Amino acid sequence: MTVVTRFAPSPTGYLHVGGARTALYSWLVAKAAGGKFILRIEDTDRERSTQPAIDAILEGMEWLGLTWDEGPYYQTKRFERYEHYIQQLLNEGKAYKCYCSPERLETMREEQMARGEKPRYDGHCRDNPHVSGDRYVIRFRNPQTGTVAFNDHIRGPIEFANSELDDLIIARSDGTPTYNFCVVIDDWEMNITHVVRGEDHINNTPRQINILKALGAPVPEYAHVSMILGDDGKKLSKRHGAVSVMQYRDDGYLPEAVLNYLVRLGWSHGDQEIFSVDEMIRFFKLDDVNKAASAFNTEKLNWLNQHYMKSLPVAEVAKHLQWHFTDQGIDVSQGPALEQLIPIMAERVKTLKEMAQQSRYFYEEYDDFDADAAKKHLRLVAQEPLALVQRNLAALTEWTPASIQAAIQRSADELGVGMGKVGMPLRVAVTGTGNSPSLDVTLALLSQEQVVRRIERALSYIMERAQEQ
Repeated sequence: MTVVTRFAPSPTGYLHVGGARTALYSWLVAKAAGGKFILRIEDTDRERSTQPAIDAILEGMEWLGLTWDEGPYYQTKRFERYEHYIQQLLNEGKAYKCYCSPERLETMREEQMARGEKPRYDGHCRDNPHVSGDRYVIRFRNPQTGTVAFNDHIRGPIEFANSELDDLIIARSDGTPTYNFCVVIDDWEMNITHVVRGEDHINNTPRQINILKALGAPVPEYAHVSMILGDDGKKLSKRHGAVSVMQYRDDGYLPEAVLNYLVRLGWSHGDQEIFSVDEMIRFFKLDDVNKAASAFNTEKLNWLNQHYMKSLPVAEVAKHLQWHFTDQGIDVSQGPALEQLIPIMAERVKTLKEMAQQSRYFYEEYDDFDADAAKKHLRLVAQEPLALVQRNLAALTEWTPASIQAAIQRSADELGVGMGKVGMPLRVAVTGTGNSPSLDVTLALLSQEQVVRRIERALSYIMERAQEQ
């Protein structure tokens, strides 16, 4: 048997974190078995489905590297198939026309709730030859006795009494098929063997199984994944920050870090924290997924992201970093190659967005010195050390970290002061801030001319402040 899984989002919004984790789990099941992963867009809700949402889902999947083997299929392009099977069920007496008005149904529901009963269709049109009219829906004739049982890969055995399930509407009054029916036909015709989806679909599963059996179709295996909670233990939502997968891209996370983080939200393999995609494929099993809700931990994601910034090939990280420089309007053509920047900055930041923000001085002149750093280090007492180190740096015939470090040390030795008395004013002068990687490698990534010019600017700033006082 070829294992076939699917990810079937509704295009009513972005690809959210929970959906991305479900897609990842489904993708891993298929890849581990050498099977197929299908992408299906469940767009039967025409009022809420939008093309921008479809584009956002495709973009999120591609960014994460969750490539699909078939699709994307669109349910709105498969209406003829659904109509064919609805007619088949009608012909076989396994579905029927329901002429109940919305007013009757609302009254029925209110009376049931008043009696403390679960609202459900009362079967008024199920076997009533006297009902008729111009407007009707089509309902599936659900079995009234027995149970529906399935073994969920995550939650174990689950059983529903058929008496608890009412006769589901499978076609609306305008003839369009409903979600639960479309899913059944798609899973059958696409030969889906494993359905991985959120726990909110558990109540749909017995209804779908009954329709599959009525059609004589095989029943796939099911795995219902628990929800993701925010850092505060409440259901993950926009108040926790990034919820959309692409927001994580925008916030400076690498797709490898997001995938690694998502796979661990409810699944583990011993004490291992870092997983390559190959390792995920090799080790992941649905039966090992925890049925308890998972809590999001931003600190853990930051830790993973920094790990991948430091450990992935710099050319790979540079591709993603370039996006952030462009997004922040920074032209990197007049500065060091990003591959040179990453090794010295990855230890200092948690995200690529931070890396771009804190590296502006390599590519463009800063407008002002950081106020606190300048107040502390660009004082009159720093004038002599800065002027001396400027001369020593300007005299260098070789511009390397080693020669730069020697020039800074020589300046401190000549003045008989500690390195900090020279290094800190120099750092603020050259970068505009009090924080940077080590001065030798920082200055080496700038041109000698830039460094000398920026020190001159700092000296002028010191004189201006002295005159103001």
